[in-house]
Amino acid sequence: MLLDTSTLYLVATLVAAMLGGMLLYFGRHEDIPALNWWGSAYLLGSVSVGLWTLAGPLLGEMPTLAFNAFGFVACGMVWTAARVFHGRGPIWSGICLGAAIWIAAIFILPVDMTSLRTTIGAGIVALYAVLTAYELGLERRKSLQHRWPTVLVPLLHGFVLMLPILLGDFLHADGATFGNSIWVVAFAVELVLYAVGTVFLIFVLVSERTVAVHKVAASCDPLTGLLNRRGFAEATARMIEREAQARRPITVMIFDIDHFKSINDRFGHPAGDEVLKLFASVMTHSLRISDLTGRIGGEEFAAMLPCSLDEAMQAAERVREAFAGCGIEVDEAPVATTVSIGVAGGPAGTELDVLLAAADTALYRAKRSGRNRVQSAEEEPLSLAQGRKAAVSGSAPRPEARAAGVTMKMEAAQ
Repeated sequence: MLLDTSTLYLVATLVAAMLGGMLLYFGRHEDIPALNWWGSAYLLGSVSVGLWTLAGPLLGEMPTLAFNAFGFVACGMVWTAARVFHGRGPIWSGICLGAAIWIAAIFILPVDMTSLRTTIGAGIVALYAVLTAYELGLERRKSLQHRWPTVLVPLLHGFVLMLPILLGDFLHADGATFGNSIWVVAFAVELVLYAVGTVFLIFVLVSERTVAVHKVAASCDPLTGLLNRRGFAEATARMIEREAQARRPITVMIFDIDHFKSINDRFGHPAGDEVLKLFASVMTHSLRISDLTGRIGGEEFAAMLPCSLDEAMQAAERVREAFAGCGIEVDEAPVATTVSIGVAGGPAGTELDVLLAAADTALYRAKRSGRNRVQSAEEEPLSLAQGRKAAVSGSAPRPEARAAGVTMKMEAAQ
């Protein structure tokens, strides 16, 4: 036996209420404001559809139409949930605008203009659906290929709403008669599918956001906000591959804050942490946005620049001068902020551990020479292809570079 329209809408009401409660539960449990907005919207929408379905025959036409305003507020809340999920704030006037237009249409339009009211109501819902799709489409961390379902689903919802009206106008059918046709049943079924499908996409978005947050946490140093050793190795591997394809040189710097242990011993570890954060800020602002920076040890930092050795030496000198000129004090006692820097450049395709080994050797030369200076590597390290060629010809890299490279590989594995 086929279900009638009222039964279908009652099922949609129960499904929306159940999903709304689930979204609110997870929103409060995981402290995700967007889920609270989505859950509240689902509950309010279920109340609107339930009142329209169950209380409509008892209350009469005008009060029933007025109850539909809750549904339009719910649509505005769904749009707002998409905004909140992507870090934008709610627009309260936008949430209430659809309901205000609907209330005005009820009281201004004559009672017999059912078709026009139906068109206005469907248009309001379709507009909120388009706005929701637009907000979800603004997410920039995922390519369109991965986020197209989140844009397509609300657009299809708006399309299903407007299709019978557009066809009714095209076929010159009466709005009330056309609205009571098979499209009413189809929309009731679509309403259930839309509610379930949207919740599924919501949890996909939340899951991707959680994975991204954990990935960033695993790759970043919590104190300075820079890449940690693992994150730096992964990011520089991509840069090396990209620059190798373009046959451009790359340069690595290693920074070591001078006498950092004495800063901790004299002023305490909180002061040492402030010095680390200060240097991270100085390094970030002194280098280009295209340069990669990271904290690879206690007071050791590193940077990879897609440029020649001469350009990198100038950039390293900017960092050294900026840090030396900070002039900070702790308890009215001056704190020396100087850094020693080792710089090594290589041709396209040079491996990271080879560059780090050469830069590390240059760094220790800078320290032995008096600290607070920039020192470049004496020899340009070999790229991977050059290293293989040298191995075939019988030559071998310097023992100190080879040992340092093995150390870096072991630390990266750990």
